[in-house]
Amino acid sequence: MCACAHPSPPRLAKVCLGGRGAPGPPPQPGGAAGARRSGAGGGAAPARPAGLALRAMPAARGAARRCALPGPPLPGPPPPPLLPLLLLLLLLLPALPAAGTEGKARSCSEVRQAYSAKGFSLASVPYQEIAGEHLRICPQEYTCCTSEMEDKLSQQSKLEFENLVEETSHFVRTTFVSRHKKFDEFFRELLENAERSLNDMFVRTYGMLYMQNSEVFQDLFAELKRYYTGGNVNLEEMLNDFWARLLERMFQLINPQYHFSEDYLECVSKYTDQLKPFGDVPRKLKVQVTRAFIAARTFVQGLTVGREVANRVSKVSPTPGCIRALMKMLYCPYCRGLPTVKPCNNYCLNVMKGCLANQADLDTEWNLFIDAMLLVAERLEGPFNIESVMDPIDVKISEAIMNMQENSMQVSAKVFQGCGQPKPAPALRSSRSVPENFNTRFRPYNPEERPTTAAGTSLDRLRTIWRTMQHGVTDIKEKLKLSRKFWSALPYTICKDEGVTAGPSVEEDCWNGHTKARYLPEIMNDGLTNQINNPEVDVDITRPDTFIRQQIMALRVMTNKLKNAYNGNDVNFQDTSDETSGSGSGSGCTDDICPTEFDFVTTEAPPVDSDRREVEASATQPGWSLQTLLITFLSLVLQRQWR
Repeated sequence: MCACAHPSPPRLAKVCLGGRGAPGPPPQPGGAAGARRSGAGGGAAPARPAGLALRAMPAARGAARRCALPGPPLPGPPPPPLLPLLLLLLLLLPALPAAGTEGKARSCSEVRQAYSAKGFSLASVPYQEIAGEHLRICPQEYTCCTSEMEDKLSQQSKLEFENLVEETSHFVRTTFVSRHKKFDEFFRELLENAERSLNDMFVRTYGMLYMQNSEVFQDLFAELKRYYTGGNVNLEEMLNDFWARLLERMFQLINPQYHFSEDYLECVSKYTDQLKPFGDVPRKLKVQVTRAFIAARTFVQGLTVGREVANRVSKVSPTPGCIRALMKMLYCPYCRGLPTVKPCNNYCLNVMKGCLANQADLDTEWNLFIDAMLLVAERLEGPFNIESVMDPIDVKISEAIMNMQENSMQVSAKVFQGCGQPKPAPALRSSRSVPENFNTRFRPYNPEERPTTAAGTSLDRLRTIWRTMQHGVTDIKEKLKLSRKFWSALPYTICKDEGVTAGPSVEEDCWNGHTKARYLPEIMNDGLTNQINNPEVDVDITRPDTFIRQQIMALRVMTNKLKNAYNGNDVNFQDTSDETSGSGSGSGCTDDICPTEFDFVTTEAPPVDSDRREVEASATQPGWSLQTLLITFLSLVLQRQWR
């Protein structure tokens, strides 16, 4: 039991109360003796020695402490409250120097320098890291970027991406632009020199007769140029018309003793294919010209389409999801205080594959287009060689004229038989025969006399031009081969740039989108549909880019034209090219069906002044008329019914 529970002297009671934590006034000297005097009714008591009083004080204080606490006495005093704090402080002391060092490394001095090098103002750039809760794209940790910096760097990443695509596709675009220009220049020069060579040779060979009829040849080359430049020209019909017009002019020259009306000359030209007055030259030349010009025109059109597609697709418009990914890849290292750390290579590939997903879908049709271009280029170097057509075209036409001279009598006789006897020319009173008259006006062509113009254009000049163009075709072929799979390889080409990524060999010390460490996600496949799980770019695979789809369709149409040109067919006149060779002349027959000579029933020449249409009708009248057959058939039917 506590000693305080019993009456005690007043001195002990004071001590016991002080042990509860309410300190009393300091003891006064002689206070104990005063108490004793008060308790004894004011009587004086003998004073205790000082040593005894001091020895009694500790015992009284201990008793007071034990009486102040309820329950059983405590085993000992509790530990002081500062001890756990001291232990925690000792544990944290080793980490304090490291924290100080990190603070120095994450200062924004390097970021300020790199940001200024981009041409931006340093007014909004902090000197030390700040809290990053305001960031919308980069990790919201301690950062060197303000919201204004993040917006500017985001726009900078978009601009740099657009420039990267344009610069990377520069090779493809220049391939089509420069080669198109060279091929076009060479081909036009070849046409002009071929026309000039023919004109010079025919002036020297045929003189005034050619000059009086030169518009026939001028129109031929004008139509060839118009076809090459994309005009709506049917080559077969145009060539048939050329030979028909030439026959009309030649027929008048070899028969100057007659006067021919327009209707009569139309009858002559109608049977050009059947008469074959120029031998086999028109047929061979038509095959060579159509194939060579179809191949050349389609090839230069293919270069134009390739140039336009490359130019259009190279001007990319990144989506908002792509811009976020580009900012995170290119400039979030700035915000993390790591402006010199470049993106990991695989990280870059996933970003580029997501941003260029629609461009990669162009690759399949692009490769088919390139393959078709290469096939037509081989034709231009081989069987559809334009030199084999344009270089000797003057010689071939002259050869055809010589054939007409040699067969002039037979041709005239058959024309007179089919179209009627023409009227004699009133002003001509010549007794010379037809061959004599022809020979006085024409003389055979000697190839050694082929002239050279004042400008220096000659056979050697034409061959030099074509050899140059052939080298151009070979060069185009090599460049085209290099451009295959260009669009699917575009992400790899961009990410291979040392200025963009840390390179394939650096896997640890590179930016992975969050920090400087290895990039772990796998690389996506090519194309839009394969980006559904792209970890870096949000791609809507259900909405293909309509602009890219338009370019795919343009390539598909051009590839179809190239395939037709490879087979010698013009896709613009596919129906016509599949028809008979004589469709342009209006005969409506093939070489296998139409006879090589006229086969007329009548043997007598019609009257001189008779109408040509009546002559033509009488010449083609069969033994039994259609009306006679119908009347006979109806009479038989009526007889059966009456019976």
